[in-house]
Amino acid sequence: MKQTRKFKKSLSAIAALLVLAMLLAACGTGSVSGSEDAAQANAPASVPPASSLPEPEPEPEPEPEPIVTTLRFSATGDNLIHNGLYLQASQRAGGDGYDFGALYENIAPFYQDFDINWINAETLITDELPPSTYPCFCTPGAMGHELYDVGWRVIAMSNNHSYDMGATGIAATRRFWADMPDDVVTTGLFAGEEDYDNIPIQEIEDVRIAYLAYTYGTNGLPTPYNAEANIIYTTEEDVIERQIKLARELADVVVVGVHWGVEGSHNLTDVPPYDQLNLGQKIADWGADVIIGTHPHVIQPVDVLTSEDGRSVPIAYSLGNFVSLQSDADNLIGLIFTFTITKTTQPDGTSETVIDEPAVVPMVMHYDAGYANGRAYLYRDYTEELAAAHGVRARWPSFSKEYIMQVLTEYIDPEYLVLE
Repeated sequence: MKQTRKFKKSLSAIAALLVLAMLLAACGTGSVSGSEDAAQANAPASVPPASSLPEPEPEPEPEPEPIVTTLRFSATGDNLIHNGLYLQASQRAGGDGYDFGALYENIAPFYQDFDINWINAETLITDELPPSTYPCFCTPGAMGHELYDVGWRVIAMSNNHSYDMGATGIAATRRFWADMPDDVVTTGLFAGEEDYDNIPIQEIEDVRIAYLAYTYGTNGLPTPYNAEANIIYTTEEDVIERQIKLARELADVVVVGVHWGVEGSHNLTDVPPYDQLNLGQKIADWGADVIIGTHPHVIQPVDVLTSEDGRSVPIAYSLGNFVSLQSDADNLIGLIFTFTITKTTQPDGTSETVIDEPAVVPMVMHYDAGYANGRAYLYRDYTEELAAAHGVRARWPSFSKEYIMQVLTEYIDPEYLVLE
């Protein structure tokens, strides 16, 4: 009996152990399963391959901007070299050549502020012929080099003294300017009718500027029969119209210089061949953008014409003398004509060019007693002391800064007059 009870107790213990083992196994299985679920819950989301990602949006292209080019332009009147001026230049050079530096040194810095400087060369310039004065002018080549050194690059050569030395003078002055640096542009002398379509053009910073120049006459001297080049008279309106219209097609800007008007007169005229009023309007209508007048040796009004196609065309009817040794007070007062050229080029290549800010800066030609020591000044730099010592006072005792201002304000609209 005792053995039977022991056996039953043993069986009970074994059963209990089996149950406990089964419970523990069940608990262990649940614990592992929970850990796997937690691990899966905390696992990072799967990342698709890079090739399946969308391409980033490209940065938008910037809109093309217009290109704006601005050029400053100056035009200067009659560079009229009397014998007193070249003799003074010879003395300064010690008799070995000519030194014209002192003639321009007080005014030269002004021209450094401009991209383009234009001047009327009233006299032939060459070293092939001896120097000569009124009435038939010829000036040493040192003058041309001095003009270049100051900054002039555009030389107008059509005026009443173009034929002063005949065919020889025409050929010599053309050779002189042809030997100057390539950035010099001359206008006004054409190698016959077959050359009329060869419009002188200067290109600066992608702006193309055409230059034409004409004169009312040549002091009664006909075109020499054997001349290699000739001027075009203002009465040849068919030629002028054709050239301007051709220039309009070839260039962004057309600048026309005209030697016209009545010598010594501040008043404009419509009488041929000196006509300024009618011809000026025609030149604007034919396509000129700017008109530069020379010849009267005194200043005349500045204006803005309206062409038949609606453009505004600045015109200075006469800039007066620049340097000279003339003996009347008003011959010693000149103007420098300035304006701005603005070219706007659109991204599609189309462009528009505008002339604006027309103005004139007055200048004074000074010399001492006996026409000595000639030199040019801007009016703003000229002093009462200089005016009081001017050699012209021997004939014009009233010459003074006040007199100069009276002349300027009588004939020039204050809208265009720059005194400082």
